[in-house]
Amino acid sequence: MAEQTEGDIDINATAEEVLEVITDFESYPDWAQGVKKVEVKKTDSQGRPSEVFMEVGQMGFNASYTLTYKYKAKNGGLSWTSKDASGAVKSLKGEYELEETDDGTHVTYRMTVEAGVKLPGMVRKQAERMIVGTALGGLKKRVEGR
Repeated sequence: MAEQTEGDIDINATAEEVLEVITDFESYPDWAQGVKKVEVKKTDSQGRPSEVFMEVGQMGFNASYTLTYKYKAKNGGLSWTSKDASGAVKSLKGEYELEETDDGTHVTYRMTVEAGVKLPGMVRKQAERMIVGTALGGLKKRVEGR
């Protein structure tokens, strides 16, 4: 059974600026560790990516999947669910929750992964925490470095 992993970080930017980087999926291979290929398949009525194909690889494991995105109101973030997953990932759900503060934006990242390969629980949990930490650190660096 998959368990949720969560992390958070403060970014010195508006929620709109953070969301702009999160939804610029085509640039992920430039800054998001492990992301090899991205292709936006569909957009919603507002022109935002709503279905995105990704190929990822890290620590000797490779996976490909399509994520469907739903957006929260007022730059509050977005959530995703996988479909057509293969390789090391059987299914993936997650979200970025964005909350503006006096100093910028507080970002919470939640993720639930069902692995397509057998991993001991401790190794899986450690890998998930590393993915969350790397995603948040990369996002902060990308947003604040613009």
